[in-house]
Amino acid sequence: MNFKVTGLGLDKMRLDSPQSFLDTEEVEEGEDQQLLEPEAWRTYMEHRNVLREFLTSDLSPHLLKRHHARMQLLKKCSYYIEVLPKHLALGDQNPLVLPNTMFQLIDPWKFQRMKKVGTAQTKIQLLLLGDLLEQLDHGRAELDALLESPDPRPFLAGWGLVEQRLADLSAVMDNFLAMMVPGRLHIKHRLVSDIGATKIPHIRLMLSTKMPVMFDRKESVAHQDWVSLRWFVTIQPAVPEQFELRFKLLEPRTQQECTQCGIIPVATCTFDVHNLLPNRTYKFTVKRAESYTLVYEPWRDSLTLQTTPGPPGGPAPSRLGEPQSGPW
Repeated sequence: MNFKVTGLGLDKMRLDSPQSFLDTEEVEEGEDQQLLEPEAWRTYMEHRNVLREFLTSDLSPHLLKRHHARMQLLKKCSYYIEVLPKHLALGDQNPLVLPNTMFQLIDPWKFQRMKKVGTAQTKIQLLLLGDLLEQLDHGRAELDALLESPDPRPFLAGWGLVEQRLADLSAVMDNFLAMMVPGRLHIKHRLVSDIGATKIPHIRLMLSTKMPVMFDRKESVAHQDWVSLRWFVTIQPAVPEQFELRFKLLEPRTQQECTQCGIIPVATCTFDVHNLLPNRTYKFTVKRAESYTLVYEPWRDSLTLQTTPGPPGGPAPSRLGEPQSGPW
């Protein structure tokens, strides 16, 4: 007898194998078996194997942990609108393939409206992903408790509901995986104004994701009056990116020390900030430079470093702050 649950990929299990019923971890105490007739007990064990297989493969703790990590990463990503001719694939950022004239044809006011739509769609998508992941966590806990139930009779009597629950959770997982990838923006109005041309190009708008910019905490080091900062992007972009580095002195003690802050445009993933005060704590943040196509950036990485103490009898802190009137 082979027991099948349609649509869950569980029908590949061979439950008529003697080993399925000889595993000591799956055999309940003798008094539990005496509650059921032999055939009912066999059916009960088959159902338990199906449920156990689902919890160890389709909804395993390792899989849920990985999805939680991916969800946390998505919350730190930057989201952009990508404008593409309909014959190009998403992610093709070759300027020779996608000329700048494409943006020149788009009505700026309509594009700003679509950016607001993209922001709302991204926020909704992240909220839905969080809700779906919460449903998977709750379903896993619910089925775990059912599997550990000491009385086999309610488990056997309610197996039809369990099957439906397995199918529902499989559907939730499919929806979760499908929503992990940003999709197409739905355009209600034409983005290209009437330019009098005989042929208006066909374009589409897609939401694209860029991995977060994060400080390299091992390579970022503070010295007496300067810091060396390094940061990285998990997936290197095809085109070099521009970044914005911010810094400020925490807990300034004088009005002059309040000038120990700045915003620095950087074209690489490394920068040294000089003319800092010794033995003081600074906060640094880094993100991508503002982009015309950016729609949502909920997170930026920050790093706190303390400069090393200066030599005894060194210059007064007020003098150390004077060079801060530089390009920062």
